[in-house]
Amino acid sequence: MFLQLLLCLGSSVSFRPVPHHRRAVARAIMRGCGRGGSGPIALGSLDDALKALHSKSQARADQEARLRKSVEGADETEADAVAPSCAPTVYLVGVGPGDVELLTVKALRLMQEADLVLYDRLITPEILALVGAQAAMLYVGKEAGLHTRPQDEIHELLLSFATTGKTVVRLKGGDPTVFGRGGEEMEYLERQGVDVRVVPGITAASGIAAALGVPLTHRDHADSVRFITGHARSENTAPVGERYAWEQLADPKMTLVIYMGLSTLPELAKGLTDAGLPGTTPSLAVQDGTTATQRVVCATLETLADAVQSAQLRSPTLIVIGQVVSLYDPARANAVVAAAASAPAVNADAVLGMLRSAGGWRVESQRRLTAD
Repeated sequence: MFLQLLLCLGSSVSFRPVPHHRRAVARAIMRGCGRGGSGPIALGSLDDALKALHSKSQARADQEARLRKSVEGADETEADAVAPSCAPTVYLVGVGPGDVELLTVKALRLMQEADLVLYDRLITPEILALVGAQAAMLYVGKEAGLHTRPQDEIHELLLSFATTGKTVVRLKGGDPTVFGRGGEEMEYLERQGVDVRVVPGITAASGIAAALGVPLTHRDHADSVRFITGHARSENTAPVGERYAWEQLADPKMTLVIYMGLSTLPELAKGLTDAGLPGTTPSLAVQDGTTATQRVVCATLETLADAVQSAQLRSPTLIVIGQVVSLYDPARANAVVAAAASAPAVNADAVLGMLRSAGGWRVESQRRLTAD
């Protein structure tokens, strides 16, 4: 501790003045030196870091230079401009796992600008509240045994709305192309000459696992992750036990995430254990992840199905199986529910206004990113 304090004092003696608006940050760093940590901070590295502190505007300029390098000999403005499309357009927009604060800025902007919004069952009321007041809404959600509209009809509706020249947004939970049938809608519309823009969302596996403090990969527990669906197409009559390459899924060094697997969980667990995955493998099931109604059941693979049934979890429920689940902390789950229940409503106008005033707002244009 004495050596650490000495290094901090030495650093403060050699500390060079920084611009006024960053002195408070520098002072906080200096005060923090010597509080816990794995060991003293090397004098040279700390001094270098303090001297390298810079403003937000400088950071933005630096990143422009690092990431947005123009092609040599080309006019940057012309080269980077995206020609406007004359074709009718549909936006497939993912809204994340449920927490309104996990929306992307682009999703929020399109929701505010939309004329027509077709939305799914898993879109939370808090997210729907951010759609612009001018938009006409159409529910096209699905759940087991109850489809308000067949998928073919949804395709035709999207096509009809797109050809009116209105801004059409198709809202989907999570990411639109991860078990969300976004790929099918995109393929159909593009065959009809409709321009489809996909706005990715945080998929349930990433958003929910992060909220619970469960890393999907970890050098000590899992060197890969795999997403599968527990729900087969209606025309697939094969038993669950015949649908999967179980030996590939039963890898103890892999994290397995199952979407829509609530009704087939007993068969999925049996298939994995029969293929050699230990029944003691840590597992959890999460209903309504990242929202105020989130519920979590944590058990071993061989007991998870019974535990889920006892807890009477309902859809949507995400299942995570693998050694990374051993890092799950129930306190994190409780914190998610408490935060979601007390979160203030998001003011879409304020968020978008802040972005516009910052000068970083680009609509229907992008710059070409080139690797270093």
